Amino acid sequence: MTDRTPAVAYDELLAEASALYPGVRIGRPGRARTYWATMTAVRAYRLALSIDLAGAEHVAAGPAILVANHSSTLDPLVVVMRTRWRVSAFTKVEWYEGRIAPFFRLTGQIPLRRGDEASTEWALAMAHQALAHGGMVGIYPEGTRGPDPGTLYKLHQRVLVPLLQADPDVPVHVVTTTYDRSRRRTLATARISPRVDLDARTQSGDELVAALRDALVRTGDLRYVDEYAFAAKARRARERAGRTEAPEERGPG
Repeated sequence: MTDRTPAVAYDELLAEASALYPGVRIGRPGRARTYWATMTAVRAYRLALSIDLAGAEHVAAGPAILVANHSSTLDPLVVVMRTRWRVSAFTKVEWYEGRIAPFFRLTGQIPLRRGDEASTEWALAMAHQALAHGGMVGIYPEGTRGPDPGTLYKLHQRVLVPLLQADPDVPVHVVTTTYDRSRRRTLATARISPRVDLDARTQSGDELVAALRDALVRTGDLRYVDEYAFAAKARRARERAGRTEAPEERGPG
């Protein structure tokens, strides 16, 4: 896209989305005009949520990549409810087809069909546009919510590494969010790191992911499990099913 102006590139990406996601309304990823109004309305949810945020001062004004753990559907909202940041996160396209689809459209999130190469390339290009427009891009490289609170699962490289390599000069920070639901108001504890020391031009994908993994563990005091979250959840489901289907033990008759 180096031969196209940013405005033209963005408009062409929007046009390409109709072929990638037929029948799905995606709004304007990274540039939604309704972002601030929607986030103002979302802040009303603070009545049910208490947020303890630290580290926002580490993030300078302008574009940034926020690499976060993923333990709740609230994760993308917690930091934004306490800051005035415009954050567009990679979001599975299935969310744009459900009841809360309007939220993702109105806030300009970036749809992605997992496992689809064309969708991945499009989403990365749209993220580049969001950064070039001065916004922030959020990514949750665990891919799915982990089954254990306070635990970080293995990070996927498929989108994370190309994102870092495409914009090697953009500051990268990690964001961790954990929850205490034992209170009347759920306490969300969010921590944001200083800029992570990365060199996406020279470091390998494994080195980049290892640095971010360690920063996430350190920033959020998380326990790391070297297993993908989707695999851990599937294993737990099989174990539960096995316990349910196991025949009852009988004593001597």
